[in-house]
Amino acid sequence: MRTLRIAAAVEAISLAALLINLATIHTKAITALGGPVHGMAYLATIACTWMSPTATPTAASTARWLAAIPGIGGLLVLRRIQREGA
Repeated sequence: MRTLRIAAAVEAISLAALLINLATIHTKAITALGGPVHGMAYLATIACTWMSPTATPTAASTARWLAAIPGIGGLLVLRRIQREGA
């Protein structure tokens, strides 16, 4: 669960940095570093979601679909897992 939290945070922050860079100065160095970081965090979020245990199969299916949303998918998965556990 800790790995999922870290990957979700890195995914959201890196996407925000890329979009801010695109809207402002469009520095090539930020794009060259942020793109791969965001991509790996996105894949890590999906992998962690598939490996995380959930209470019901329906919750697992929903969480897996939510993980596929770029940028905020990991945060939505965390919210779904916390709601299911409570």
